[in-house]
Amino acid sequence: MTTTSTRPNSFGTGLVVVGGALAVMWVLEIIDQASFNALDQFGIIPRQLDQLPHLLTAPWLHFGYGHLISNSIPFLVLGMMTWLGGMRQFVTATVLSVLGSGLLVWLISPPYSITVGVSGVVFGYLVFVLVRGFYTRSSGQIALAVVVFFFYGSVLLGVFPGASGVSWQGHLGGAIGGFLAARMQRKQIDLRP
Repeated sequence: MTTTSTRPNSFGTGLVVVGGALAVMWVLEIIDQASFNALDQFGIIPRQLDQLPHLLTAPWLHFGYGHLISNSIPFLVLGMMTWLGGMRQFVTATVLSVLGSGLLVWLISPPYSITVGVSGVVFGYLVFVLVRGFYTRSSGQIALAVVVFFFYGSVLLGVFPGASGVSWQGHLGGAIGGFLAARMQRKQIDLRP
């Protein structure tokens, strides 16, 4: 008798979780556009204490459909690659990327700027997938990292100051979060008997 896998990190479950998060971003952007950008107030304004809760809301909001479209495919692809490593890895990489991205934006972005968007999380997933195999010593994950680097490696330049209106601070903070999440995999491996 054959049954389908109900593991928490199965592909179908990942599509529901990662795809569901992406669907929420699209619904929020539709609401934002219909309300004349009323949700943008939940973005991060640097160095204001009352803005710290926005570290958790800003990644799910975007400045228009073009901004959201540019983040959608990388979020889905890299989010699924992260998910398939296990739910704990996915949650760790997501939380550390959100916090790393948001905190760096809050600390060093230009005063009175507003930052929104999931690209910090995308950078976190990218770095997580690129680095994870070196900590787990998994040849399959290292091979996956090489393929991912071939397709997305040039994106890493986004962690440096460059184009106006692009939050390199968020990208760098997310990448640091992804790196820390990958590094935590070593500790999990080392604890096994």
